[in-house]
Amino acid sequence: MIEDRFDAERFDFGEAVRVTRNVRNDGTYPGREVGDLLIRRGSVGHVIEVGTFLQDQIIYTVHFLEQGRMVGCRAEELIPADAPWNPSRFEFRDKVLCRLDLGINGEVLVAKGSEGEILKVLRELEPLQYHVRFPGRTLQVPEAALEPADPANFREPEE
Repeated sequence: MIEDRFDAERFDFGEAVRVTRNVRNDGTYPGREVGDLLIRRGSVGHVIEVGTFLQDQIIYTVHFLEQGRMVGCRAEELIPADAPWNPSRFEFRDKVLCRLDLGINGEVLVAKGSEGEILKVLRELEPLQYHVRFPGRTLQVPEAALEPADPANFREPEE
């Protein structure tokens, strides 16, 4: 990985990379419905091509051998395969509920049961944490304080 160059290619041809978000069909993958899961977050593949989209976004074509798929990924969706990987229960845009009151200095900012949306996964922190947008504010919340907003339709990462 070329760490100091964010205006150009960060991953080289043949480099092993890990995808940090679920990759779903945006309508460009033939033979699958829009929204279908193509590659689960945490999967490892190899860069086979580097191109651009709309002349300003670098897109890496990554071959995921185990899944038998080649998909396009943006740089922010990839990390080196040998980088530390801390799997998360939730991902960007997941709807979640607070399992307890969240507050600062005794003042409750978000009540138990309030619904929020995951904005960012902070994998480098231990325990794993998220930036969660609740009505009126965004908070950094540990994974243990959250649960799925729609448990009937929620899939655990290992499924």
